[in-house]
Amino acid sequence: MVLTTQLLHSSSTTSTTSSTISTRDDESEDYLSSPPSSPPRFKFETQPLKHHSIPCGQSRNPNSSKLVEVISGHTGSVSCLALCGEFVLSASHGNDIIAWQQPDLRLFARFGRGEVAAKALVVMGSKIFTAHQDRRIRVWKVSRSSENVFKLLDTLPTMKDYLVRFIDKKNHVQTRRHHKKLWIEHTDSISCLAVANGLIYSGSWDKTIKVWSMSSLKCLESITAHDDAINGLIAKNNLVYSASSDGTVKVWKMIKTTPSHQHMLVGILKFHKDVSINAIVVLDDHNRGLVYTGGSDGYMMGWIAKEESDELKWKLVCEIKAHETAVLCLCNAMGDEIVCSGSADKSICIWRRREENGGGGFCRIGVLRGHQGPVKCLQASLLRCVGDGFLLYSGGLDRSLRVWWVSMDDDETWDDDRYLIVYKKICIWCLILTGLRVLSSVHQDWMIMRIILVLMVYCCCCNFSQQF
Repeated sequence: MVLTTQLLHSSSTTSTTSSTISTRDDESEDYLSSPPSSPPRFKFETQPLKHHSIPCGQSRNPNSSKLVEVISGHTGSVSCLALCGEFVLSASHGNDIIAWQQPDLRLFARFGRGEVAAKALVVMGSKIFTAHQDRRIRVWKVSRSSENVFKLLDTLPTMKDYLVRFIDKKNHVQTRRHHKKLWIEHTDSISCLAVANGLIYSGSWDKTIKVWSMSSLKCLESITAHDDAINGLIAKNNLVYSASSDGTVKVWKMIKTTPSHQHMLVGILKFHKDVSINAIVVLDDHNRGLVYTGGSDGYMMGWIAKEESDELKWKLVCEIKAHETAVLCLCNAMGDEIVCSGSADKSICIWRRREENGGGGFCRIGVLRGHQGPVKCLQASLLRCVGDGFLLYSGGLDRSLRVWWVSMDDDETWDDDRYLIVYKKICIWCLILTGLRVLSSVHQDWMIMRIILVLMVYCCCCNFSQQF
């Protein structure tokens, strides 16, 4: 097994991607058998969108969002996206993971070749955690000090943890008739990951959540969480939210008095009957938890938490028919002001929060169309240094990664020249981030680095204000 990956140069590549609609993420034969479209050129091109809107206080400009780029690179379906510094990471059913350079997603490095298909990605500091269909979690280290940027550190459960627990028969649990496994092992594919407070949470189709130590990589706890497959995990504000095909979201809280990091159930949020919850996102709202979910019936529902007598009470504040078919993914943007939803109906909806119902309501301010297949994963860029908007990355069953510029400017019409200016500014910021990372690996004087950073930010802000 190759544990390290050599650095690759940016290049234009072609591939196929596919994803799934159901909980089990089965491959779509139609999309796999059909040939991919011609490879796009790596240059800035704006394409008109089919844009619709619903009135929400003020109307949106139909020309305020653009498709920036369509990119191919994977040999299988794109299953998940994550941000890692100046990179966007994408994993696929083609058994590889690609690091793309923001903002235009130029191919920077490819790693994880030969591994089993990845189902989930999460980044914490200089480490990347990937969940795979072989019921294991792989830990990668990101390092700029050598050409081996992404290096495989270990696989969970680790061999040491496995051997230590294998001796004691109490660690063996019945999985099915005449078959036992260690309780630290998942018995089905791992579908989602979350990281918080030095812990790694993994959710699986085996209906359990396992808790791992980020420092020792040992499994600390196994929770029988749901009656059906777990499709989403979010760890935020000392709470863990698990979304399942059984139609519920369960809220878990760590019992800090126990040394084994045990978790207790503190809330259950129920969706529509006989509907699978495929996606979940949790926002901060004045120190209150605001939970949004997307279901297989196309609905989005939202709950807001209130603490009463040291107990969390959940109130339903939002119920919207968001898409014609199943909602497959959700992500937040613009400091939790915006929520984006991707669906099996091939569209991406942009939602803005409203103050009604305690601030948990929604209004749809735009629809992005361009994917030729269901949209499986979404990721909004954290770069907010230019323009009143954000970059949105999406992956779908049409075997493509797409880059969208979503503008929040309601008053002005953006032509292609203005998009090009904003696009160049974002590229400059990405180069600055990359340069700072390289310099920080060489220079030890952090005071000089801070001065350089402040000067760069000041110059870019002044230059951008002159352009607009």
